[in-house]
Amino acid sequence: MSSHQKGKCENEDGGLSKEQLEILEYNFNKVCKHPEQATLMLIAAEAGLTESETEKWFKTRLSKWRRSEGLPSQCGSVMD
Repeated sequence: MSSHQKGKCENEDGGLSKEQLEILEYNFNKVCKHPEQATLMLIAAEAGLTESETEKWFKTRLSKWRRSEGLPSQCGSVMD
């Protein structure tokens, strides 16, 4: 147990509410894993977050998803 960990999963969800996480997860799984700026803005508004918070969450979540699928955590072209 590290001394910098507080409360619930601070490192994983940044202290987001259950409802915010549900909105983000729904959009990640059902709508788009790579939302365009306009979509990101709508998701942020729905979740009550800033665009930068939402973008950061999507980047972190995408990296976690890619690892779970056995893919590199960073996006790259299949042509690389």
